[in-house]
Amino acid sequence: MANGSRQAAWEFFGTELKRRREDAGITQVELGSRVFVSGGYIGQFEQAIRKPQLDVAQRIDEALQTDGIFERLWKKLIKDQPYTEYFANAAELERLATSICEWAPSVVPGLLQTPGYARALYLASNPLSADEWIEEMVGLRMDRTRLLKDVTRPVYWALLHEAVLRVPVGSPAVMAQQLEHVADLVRDRKILVQVLPFSAGAHPQMGKAMKLMGFDDAPPTIYTEGVLSGSLLDDPAVVKRVQADYDLLRVTALPLEASLDMIEAAAEGYRRCAGTT
Repeated sequence: MANGSRQAAWEFFGTELKRRREDAGITQVELGSRVFVSGGYIGQFEQAIRKPQLDVAQRIDEALQTDGIFERLWKKLIKDQPYTEYFANAAELERLATSICEWAPSVVPGLLQTPGYARALYLASNPLSADEWIEEMVGLRMDRTRLLKDVTRPVYWALLHEAVLRVPVGSPAVMAQQLEHVADLVRDRKILVQVLPFSAGAHPQMGKAMKLMGFDDAPPTIYTEGVLSGSLLDDPAVVKRVQADYDLLRVTALPLEASLDMIEAAAEGYRRCAGTT
C-alpha cells in the first residue's frame, strides 16, 4: 500500500471512530477515560495524526460496542505497513516528532545509518535471506534517514556508546564510511552527537536502546526495543524517569567537540585498515 493510500485508510479509521463515538453520544474526553488515554489522543486518532496501539483499538471496540471493527481495521492497516508490527507506530511518531533523543549502546541508530552499514546488519541477522529482501529492507531504512535532510527536520540528539565505534559492522571501509557520515551530519549542524566512552563505566540504561520523541501538540513518548518486540511508553512518570536517565547519560558522555574527535579518529583507523587513506 502506497503512503498516500495508507494515510487515506487511517483517515477513514479516524472518521469512522468519530462517527461511532458521536452516534454513541460520547465526548472525546469520555471515550478517552474509558480506554485509558486522554481526550486529546482520541482527537488525534480521529484526525489520523496519531495511530492507536492494538490494545487501545480493542478497548475502543469494547467502549463503543462496535463488534471488533477497529481491531480489524488496525490489523489490516498494520499488515500493509512496510515496517514490522512492533515498530510501525514508532515509525509514524518519528515522522511527526519535533525532537528526537536517542541512546544507542551497540549500533548506529537507524536514522544515521548508511546503506552499507544497514546491509551488514540485515545480513548478520538474516544470513539465508535473498538479496532482493535485503535490499528492500535497506531501502526502507534509507527512506527513514531522509527525515534528517528535511528543512523541517526534528532537533536530533544521539548518545552513542563507544562500543558503537569499536565493534566493526561490515568491512573496515563500511565502518569508515558510516562514521564519516555521522561526522558529516555533525559538522553540517544537522544533528548533535555525544559519545559515552568505555572509561565512563556503569551508567543508566546499560545495554538498553531508547528513543525519546517530543511533539508540539502531544505529550512526549519513549520507544524501547527488545527481542523482536518494541514498546511505546507515554506514562508521564515513566517518561520523567527515562528523561532523567538520558540527562545523566548526557552529562557523563564526552562533550560535543571531543565526541566528534573520537568519531573522526575511529573513522581514520578504519580507513587505514581498509587501505583507503
